Amino acid sequence: MASVPQLLHSNALSAKSCSVLLSDRGKASGLLLVDFVGLYCKSKHTSRRRQLGLSTSRAFPHFAAKSLPTPVRAVLDLDRTASSLDDSSASQSGPKPQVANLEDILSERGACGVGFIANLDNKASHQIIKDALVALGCMEHRGGCGADNDSGDGSGVMTLIPWDLFNSWVTEQGISSFDKLHTGVGMVFLPKDADLLDEAKKAIVNIFQQEGLEVLGWRPVPVDTSVVGYYARETMPNIQQVFVRVVKEDSIADVERELYICRKLIEKAASSASWGEDLYICSLSNQTIVYKGMLRSEVLGLFYLDLQKDLYRSPFAIYHRRYSTNTSPRWPLAQPMRFLGHNGEINTIQGNLNWMQSRETSLKSPVWRGRENEIRPFGNPKASDSANLDSAAELLIRSGRAPEEALMILVPEAYKNHPTLMIKYPEVVEFYEYYKGQMETWDGPALLLFSDGKTVGACLDRNGLRPARYWKTSDNVVYVASEVGVLPMDESKVTMKGRLGPGMMITVDLSSGQVYENTEVKKRVALSNPYGKWITENMRTLKPVNFLSATMMENESILRHQQAFGYSSEDVQMVIESMAAQGKEPTFCMGDDAPLAVLSQKSHMLYDYFKQRFAQVTNPAIDPLREGLVMSLEVNLGKRGNILEVGPENASQVSLSAVHPCLQFSVNIIRERMIFALFPQEPTRPAVPILLAVGAVHQHLIENGLRMSASIVADTAQCFSTHQFACLIGYGASAVCPYLALETCRQWRLSNKTVNLMRNGKMPTVTIEQAQKNFVKAVQAGLLKILSKMGISLLSSYCGAQIFEIYGLGKDIVDLAFCGSVSKMGGLTFDELARETLSFWVKAFSEDTAKRLENFGFIQFRPGGEYHGNNPEMSKLLHKAVRQKSMSAFSVYQQHLANRPVNVLRDLLEFRSDRAAIPVGKVEPATSIVERFCTGGMSLGAISRETHEAIAIAMNRLGGKSNSGEGGEDPIRWSPLTDVVDGYSPTLPHLKGLQNGDTATSAIKQVASGRFGVTPTFLVNADQLEIKIAQGAKPGEGGQLPGTKVSAYIARLRNSKPGVPLISPPPHHDIYSIEDLAQLIFDLHQVNPNAKVSVKLVAEAGIGTVASGVAKGNADIIQISGHDGGTGASPISSIKHAGGPWELGLTETHQTLIENGLRERVVLRVDGGFKSGVDVMMAAAMGADEYGFGSIAMIATGCVMARICHTNNCPVGVASQREELRARFPGVPGDLVNYFLYVAEEVRGMLAQLGYEKLDDVIGRTDLLKPRDISLVKTQHLDLSYLLSNAGMPKWSSTEIRKQVVHTNGPVLDDVILADPEISDAIENEKVIHKTLQIYNVDRAVCGRIAGVVAKRYGDTGFAGQLNITFTGSAGQSFACFLTPGMNIRLVGEANDYVGKGMAGGELVVTPVDETGFCPEEATIVGNTCLYGATGGQVFVRGKAGERFAVRNSLAQAVVEGTGDHCCEYMTGGCVVVLGKVGRNVAAGMTGGLAYILDDDDTLIPKVNKEIVKIQRVTAPVGQMQLKSLIEAHVEKTGSTKGAKILQEWDKYLPLFWQFVPPSEEDTPEACAEYQTTDADQVTLQSA
Repeated sequence: MASVPQLLHSNALSAKSCSVLLSDRGKASGLLLVDFVGLYCKSKHTSRRRQLGLSTSRAFPHFAAKSLPTPVRAVLDLDRTASSLDDSSASQSGPKPQVANLEDILSERGACGVGFIANLDNKASHQIIKDALVALGCMEHRGGCGADNDSGDGSGVMTLIPWDLFNSWVTEQGISSFDKLHTGVGMVFLPKDADLLDEAKKAIVNIFQQEGLEVLGWRPVPVDTSVVGYYARETMPNIQQVFVRVVKEDSIADVERELYICRKLIEKAASSASWGEDLYICSLSNQTIVYKGMLRSEVLGLFYLDLQKDLYRSPFAIYHRRYSTNTSPRWPLAQPMRFLGHNGEINTIQGNLNWMQSRETSLKSPVWRGRENEIRPFGNPKASDSANLDSAAELLIRSGRAPEEALMILVPEAYKNHPTLMIKYPEVVEFYEYYKGQMETWDGPALLLFSDGKTVGACLDRNGLRPARYWKTSDNVVYVASEVGVLPMDESKVTMKGRLGPGMMITVDLSSGQVYENTEVKKRVALSNPYGKWITENMRTLKPVNFLSATMMENESILRHQQAFGYSSEDVQMVIESMAAQGKEPTFCMGDDAPLAVLSQKSHMLYDYFKQRFAQVTNPAIDPLREGLVMSLEVNLGKRGNILEVGPENASQVSLSAVHPCLQFSVNIIRERMIFALFPQEPTRPAVPILLAVGAVHQHLIENGLRMSASIVADTAQCFSTHQFACLIGYGASAVCPYLALETCRQWRLSNKTVNLMRNGKMPTVTIEQAQKNFVKAVQAGLLKILSKMGISLLSSYCGAQIFEIYGLGKDIVDLAFCGSVSKMGGLTFDELARETLSFWVKAFSEDTAKRLENFGFIQFRPGGEYHGNNPEMSKLLHKAVRQKSMSAFSVYQQHLANRPVNVLRDLLEFRSDRAAIPVGKVEPATSIVERFCTGGMSLGAISRETHEAIAIAMNRLGGKSNSGEGGEDPIRWSPLTDVVDGYSPTLPHLKGLQNGDTATSAIKQVASGRFGVTPTFLVNADQLEIKIAQGAKPGEGGQLPGTKVSAYIARLRNSKPGVPLISPPPHHDIYSIEDLAQLIFDLHQVNPNAKVSVKLVAEAGIGTVASGVAKGNADIIQISGHDGGTGASPISSIKHAGGPWELGLTETHQTLIENGLRERVVLRVDGGFKSGVDVMMAAAMGADEYGFGSIAMIATGCVMARICHTNNCPVGVASQREELRARFPGVPGDLVNYFLYVAEEVRGMLAQLGYEKLDDVIGRTDLLKPRDISLVKTQHLDLSYLLSNAGMPKWSSTEIRKQVVHTNGPVLDDVILADPEISDAIENEKVIHKTLQIYNVDRAVCGRIAGVVAKRYGDTGFAGQLNITFTGSAGQSFACFLTPGMNIRLVGEANDYVGKGMAGGELVVTPVDETGFCPEEATIVGNTCLYGATGGQVFVRGKAGERFAVRNSLAQAVVEGTGDHCCEYMTGGCVVVLGKVGRNVAAGMTGGLAYILDDDDTLIPKVNKEIVKIQRVTAPVGQMQLKSLIEAHVEKTGSTKGAKILQEWDKYLPLFWQFVPPSEEDTPEACAEYQTTDADQVTLQSA
C-alpha cells in the first residue's frame, strides 16, 4: 500500500475516505478517487481509414468511434480481496463449501462485441491475426473506457499456439526447438513486485515438478507499455510465458488434462499465498493461447509486440471487446477466457454457482484417474459470470465432452414446441430432455464463441438477444461477428451470408475444413447416445391428479387454519378468489404506499420481507405474454447423477410442473428417487414458516455436499400468491403443493354467495374443478412473469437461484436459510421472527377467536388497517391548502405528515446541523428551488387529457418539468396560448384557470418500450428525452392500457386502433444490453442534439453498477425510482413485491458514481412517494439533484385516491377517458403551482434552520443526517449505516452539474452531410437533390440528425423537397432511424441492427452490391429489430432480416425476402410483405395492420402465433392489388430476382401467400372479399 500517497496526487482526499467500499469482502479494499482527465478519448491515429489502407471518398480524417465522449471511471482497487479458501484445503475433504454471495456477483457485470475468423483449409497465416485486430478496432463503440479514457474495459484474442514464433525465440536462446505434441504453453499474469515475482515463479515451478513436468523456460512477453492507459498501467501485471514438457502422456486430451490439473493446483496454492491475488493464468494449453488485457481494442496489437510479428500465424482467431458496467475492470477479467468469448449476461449465475458447488462431491470420471478432488472448486463467485461459465464448460470438455456438446448442455435452445426440431430432429429434443434434469441452464442473453484448438464455433442463447452475423468467402475463410462491416470485404468473394438465430450454433471443424450449421451440429451430438431409449425406460412424468370435488375440512377448521397461517380477508377475496374465478392474477392500481414489512406495526408473513429482483439495462426482461415459447415451468425431481458420466441411470427422475395440486406421492417413488417432502406441522403447534424451513434445508444440504442427492418439495398451507411460490422455488423447493389455498378455492366455490352470483348470471359459472384449475393457471402465469422480469426462461434454472433481496431480516436468519442474499439493513432476529409468527397462531387458537378473517388493509386503505401514505385525510388537507391558497392550511398538512407512523426508510432519519440557523431571507428563492422539480411519467391514456395538460401548464409556469409518459403528445400543445379570456381558451376548451403565455407541452418526453407516439417531430420538440427502462410500480414488466381507455383521440396519438387494449413489451427491443442502451442514447442525441437524455431506473441492489454503465453510455440524467411509484394498472404482486426503496437505490448510485469518477457526468433525479419539503431535503442529503413528484401531483390537481384507475371509472375524471367523468375534473394549473411553491418554502425553512443558503450546499451531505430516536414495533436491530455512509463529494456543485451542456455524440457523418451547402439549400428551400457517400459500420444512426433538422422545421409531414441520398458500404447500427417524408435513402451493401427505427415517412431501400458471390434472397442483409416503432414510410430489402422484424410497426409498409423469429410482433398498423421463410412466433400480439407471407413449402402454419390474428388466403381483390403493387415497387427499386419471378408466375404464387388479419382489420376492403359487393349495392340504392 506504500504507493497510495503518490497516487492520490493532486486530490486533497483524506486517506480515511479510501476504505468504505465493501468492507465485508475480507479486507477493506483500498479505493482511491482520481481526477478525471477530460471527456474524450485521445485518438492515437488521426485516421483509422488511412491505417486500414482504405481509400476515403470524403476529405476529412474519419473519426474512430473511440472519439466518442467516454464517461469516466476512476477507481483503483489496490488491495484486492484475500481469497476465502482455507489453508487446510489440502486435506482430502477440501474447503467447506461457501454459498455464492449476491454482493460479489453484482459488482461484476459486462457486455461486449465479439467475433471469430477461421480458415477452413486449416492454413495458418498472419493475415488472420491482422484481420482480427482490425475487426476488434471497428467494435470500439461496443466497449467501455475508463476515467482516463485510455484504459479499456478489456480486449483480447485467442489463437492456436504460434509455434514458429516460439521456436525462433528458442533458437535465439540456444535451446533446441519445442516438441509440439508434448509441450504446454502458459500465458501468465504475475506480480509486479520483484520478490513476490520470484516467490510466485518458484511455487509454479514446484507444482510442475511435483506433477512430473519439466519446465523448459520462461519468456517475458515483449510489450509496449507506452500505449497503456493510466489506470491499466497501475494494475498491469508482469506478463510472462512458461513452457513445460509433459512427458508421460501421449494423447492431446491427456496432455491437456495434465495441464488443467497443474493449473488448478497452482490456483489452489496461490489462494493461500501473499501474492495469490496477483497471479492469473490466461491460458495453459498444448493447443491455444490467449493474449488479452485491460486495453482498448485498437491498442491490443500495439501493446503485444508478438501480434505484429509475421511469424505469429494461426488458422483461426477469436476476438473480444468488453464493456463492463462494473466498478473496476481488472486484467484477468478481459476476454476471451480459456475456452469462451462471451458477449452477454448470465442471469441465473447465483443459482448456477450454488448448484456447481453442490455437485463437487458427486463429479467423477475415469479420465481423471481418481484426482477429482484436486480440481475443485469449479466456480468462483468473485469472478465474472463469463469466467464461471467458462470454467463449467472447461470441466465438461476436459472430461471428454466435445465443445459443442458442452454448450448444448449448458445453454440449451428452446426446444419445446419447436416445429422444426419436433418433426425433423426428435433425437435433439431427446438429448435436451435427458440433460434437463442433470444441469440447470445457464440462462441469459449470450453470444458465445468457443474453441479447443480443433473446433471453432459460436452459439446464441435461447432468446437470440445478442446480434451474431456470419459470412464465408471464396478463399475458404469463415467470419462470425457481432456486427457486419468490421472488415473491408470484397463483396464478390462472399459466398454465404447469414445470422445466428435464437438457440442456433455454427461450428468449424479445422481438421476437415467442414462448416456445420445449426441442426447438423446438434444432430451429430444427439446421436452419440440412445438418449430417447434411456428417457422412456427411466424417466417418469407425474401427471396432475384430478382436483378434489369437495372440501376436506369444516368451514370453521378452514378459518382456523387460515388465521394460524396469516391469511387476511384481502388475501382470500382479492387474490385467491379472483384467481379461482378468472384464472389470472388480479390487477390493481396506484403504487405501494404501505410501509415495508419491517417498519409496519402489523404482523406480516416472512415472504413480505423479500423483494423480487429484475433485469434492467445489462440484460433484458423477457416477454412471457408474447414470447412465452422460450419459457417452461417443468422441473425434474429426484437424485441428480454424476454429469461427467453418461448413462441410463441419470435419467431416473420424475418430471412435473412445479405447482402441483396434490403430493400424496407413493412412498416408493420417494424411496427410489430421493425426494424430500417438507410436510407442515399440525396447527396445534405453531409451524415454522415454510420459507424458512425450505431455505434452511437447502443451505444445509449444500454445505454438506448432499444437495444433489435429493429434491425438496413443499406441501404447505402458507402459500397462495405468485410471489410466495417464487420465494419457495427461488430458495430451493422444486415443487410446491398449496393445500390450504386449494381448499380455500373449493370453499369459495361451494359457498352460498358464489352459487347465487353464478345462478343470477353476475359471475361466469365455473365448476369446482375449474376453480382450482384456474387458480393453478393463474399461479403459473404469474410465475412465468416473475421469471421473465429477471430475463430467466426456465423454472429449473430459477430454482435455488435466490433472485431476491431482503429488507428487514438480521444476519443470523439470513446466514441460516438465505445465505448469499443481500440484506443491506439487517433487521429481525430469530426471537423477533418467532414472536411475529406466533401472533398469527395465537389469533386462531385463543379463547376469543374471531368468527371471520381480519382485513389487515395491506392492499386497500381502511380505517384501523395498515397505514397508507396516500390516505383520504392527507388528500383532504392537501386539497384545502392548495385550493384556498392558505399557508396555515398547508402547515396542518405538514403536521399530519410529521405525526404519521413510520412509513418509509427516511422516517427513521432526521437532520442535525453543525451551523447556527440563519434568517429565511438569506436562503435562495423558492423560484429557483422549484426548477429542480419534475412530475412523474404519467401517460395520456392512463390519466385524462385534462389532468395531463393541467400538470404540464403548471410545471411550465414554474420552470419545472412535466413528463409526457408513454403515448405521444398532441402537437397543438407545443405553442404558447395567446387566446385566453377569463381563464378559458378555445385552443384547449376543456381547461379552466389558464393565462396567456401558458404552454401545455411536456418538457420531458418519454421514449418507452411501446414507442407509442414517438415520431421525429415529437423527439425534436423535447427539452429532455427520457428512456423508461423500468417503472417503480412494476419493474421488469411492460405497460398496459385497458381497451376501454383507448378512445379515438388516444388511438390517434398512439397510431393504434380505438378500443383495442395496448400492451407495451417488457424490454425495449433495442436494449438487450448495456451497449444497446448506449446506442439508443446515441440515437436520441443524434435526432435532437439539444435535448438531454435521461434513463429511468428502479432501485434494487446492484443499481450502482448499472448506473455506472449508463453514465459511461453517455446519458445526461439518471432517474432512480422507488418501488412505491404509482401506476394506472398493474398486477398486485408486482406492486407489492418488486423494486426497493429509493433511499437505498439513490445512496448506492450516488456513491458508486463518485467512486468511479462519473458523478459529475450525470444529474441524479429521484422519485417515489415524495410528499413534502422534508422528502426533498432527505433526497438532497443522499445525493439527488432533482426531485420527482408523481401521485401527489395528481392529488393536488383533484385526485381523491379512489384506487380504481384501472377501471376507467375515476369519480373525478383524473384517470378516466369517459367524457361525462372528465367533465367533473376539478383541478386548475394554479393549484399545482401553489403546492410546489409551498414545498419550496418548506425547503427554504429547513435550509435556514440548518444554516445553509443554497440547496447546493446540502446535496450529498449525509453527515447532516442522523438516526431518529424512535422505537419500531418489530425490531431494534435495523442498521442504517449504509444510508449514512459517505463516499466523498463531487468536484462540481449540483448547479454546475445541472447546467452543463448536453453530452455530444462527437463528430458524426450526418454533420458532414448537413454541412454540404447543396443539402442545406435543399432543406431550406424544399428542393430535390441527389448525393452518394461511403459508409462504414462505425457510422451509426446515420440520417437521424438530418431527419431531426427536417422535422424541427416542417413537422412530420410538411417537407415538400426530396433528399435522395445513396450510401455504399456497411452501415452501422440504427441506419436511417427517424426518417421523415421527403427523405429517400438507398443503401448498397448491408446494415446492422435497428434499420429504420422510428421512421415516420420517406423511403428506404437496402440492396447488396451488383456483383455478389452469394444468392441475395438467401443472405441476411439487415440485422435485428428493424422498423421498431415505425409510424410511416416504405422499406424495401433485397435479402433477409433478423429477429423481430417490424416489431411495434404502426404505419410503415415493408417488403423483405425472409425474417427471423417474432416477425410483426406487437404490430398496430401498416403492411409487411415477406417473400420467403420466417422464423417462429409470427404475429404475436399483432393488433393492427396486415401481413402477407409467402409459404411455398407448407411450413408456415406451425410457426404462427394464433392468439390474435386469423390467417387466410389473399382473396379480396383490394388485398391482391395491395400485395402486387408492393412487390412491383420492390422489384423496381431493388432489382429482386425473387420478386420478379413471383410477378412472372403470379397465378402460381398468389395462392401460396397467407394474409394475416387481426380482428381490427377484418372489415377492411383488403381483408374482406365481400366488401366490394356490399359497396356496389349501396351505390345502386342511392341512384334509385
